Amino acid sequence: MITIDDILSIEDAAAFERAALELFRYQAERCAPYREWLRLTGCDISAVDRSERIPMMPIELFKTHDVYCAGQPPQKIFTSSTTGGGEPSRHMMADITVYERAFMAAFRRFYGEPSAWSIYGLLPNYLEREGSSLVYMVDRLIREAGSGGFYLHDCDALLAAMESDPKPKILLGVSYALWDLAERYAPKLRDTVVMETGGMKGRRQELPKSEFHAILCDAFGVGSIHSEYGMAELTSQAYSSGGGIFAAPPWMRILVRDINDPAERLTQGVRGGVDIIDLSNICSCAFISTQDTGRLLDHGRFMIEGRIAGSDIRGCNLLVQ
Repeated sequence: MITIDDILSIEDAAAFERAALELFRYQAERCAPYREWLRLTGCDISAVDRSERIPMMPIELFKTHDVYCAGQPPQKIFTSSTTGGGEPSRHMMADITVYERAFMAAFRRFYGEPSAWSIYGLLPNYLEREGSSLVYMVDRLIREAGSGGFYLHDCDALLAAMESDPKPKILLGVSYALWDLAERYAPKLRDTVVMETGGMKGRRQELPKSEFHAILCDAFGVGSIHSEYGMAELTSQAYSSGGGIFAAPPWMRILVRDINDPAERLTQGVRGGVDIIDLSNICSCAFISTQDTGRLLDHGRFMIEGRIAGSDIRGCNLLVQ
């Protein structure tokens, strides 16, 4: 079976193809909900010879089935945030170190060593519930950084800590909490990357992302707003350093499908439904059809532009472009 060492060593398209096809055949046999989905869609597994031809499993199955293919009980189960009392997704982690190694490797690729930063988390709604993969990730990054911390509602203490902190800082927050901070204090932040994870969750007006980022830039005195794109159903994250343009690590690939014909792949610049291959989802399903919309750009970059009409609201990057 493919290992996390194999996944994190991927650096080129050929290595990605080999790993994707190997993991597809393994999960098509071992992951019961995915195997049944492939059967119902009439997939000939032996005929799949390229990663873009791998059928994607609807992300909703994480709500209704145990999407899992390890031979032992999971060490940890992450759950998604919900609104309106909806059923949360459940992502079973056979080995939590797989998640830790994946998010650390992605962070280092885009931001360098965590120890070079102080990391501050402004994630009130995530901290107030159990099972958040985002809180788990930020907690480990804070520990690795050795400075920073979580702040629930005490913005005065957060700003005082950041003001006295001599290190470069990352302020990572859910969208509505960053907007509240900007509106109430408009603090000019020194030597700070502001990173939003999305999610107004009905607490603030939904704005086009460019307009929302402009509000934050003006209030915080920064040139751009970074973003993190992830979800409970994934083990990896993509990052944007501004303009809503994301890049993913080499073991994660974004594809865009025609919303009316999911088997049809769309070319660069055309808006459609977002499919994700996350090869670090070793013991669940690595091939996921999401309810997000977006478009591909050059060099594997992409934009997230909202949600498919009628889909459940999810707490990560809900802002519409």
